[in-house]
This record gives sequence, structure tokens and C-alpha cells, in this order.
Amino acid sequence: MRVQIQKWGNSLALRIPKPFAEDVAVKEGTIVDLSVSKGKVIAAPVRKKRATLKQLLARVNKGNLHREVDFGPSVGRESW
Repeated sequence: MRVQIQKWGNSLALRIPKPFAEDVAVKEGTIVDLSVSKGKVIAAPVRKKRATLKQLLARVNKGNLHREVDFGPSVGRESW
């Protein structure tokens, strides 16, 4: 598919056709990593890496570990 580069302020803009955007799961506000490789412009979506449970637990230490929290006796239909 051919698209036209357009002026946007002092920069240039490229519109991403909807089927392409859907295919790579990008939407308005998505951050992309823009680079040039062998004379080609590459825009790759930046994906947040999700931490695993093991990685999260590795960050627990005496400084950030809290004790149990007591919310008092059961009220109403609560049961413990």
C-alpha cells in the first residue's frame, strides 16, 4: 500500500491505515520506537514488559515487607 507523507508543523507525518494499525495493535497514543535501517524507516510499537511473579517476589526485602493488617472483628455477614 502506498501512502503520502504530509507536513505537520516543522515535521513530516505518515498516516497508518486502519488495517495496518489493527494488525500490529497500535492506536492513538501508542509509543513507537522509530529507527532507520538500510535506508528504511522502521516504526515498532514499544511494548511494556510484564513482570513475572518470580521477578516481583525477588524485589521483596525486609525494608518493604509489611506485617499482617488487622481490620478488626467481623461485621455483618463477614466470616473469617
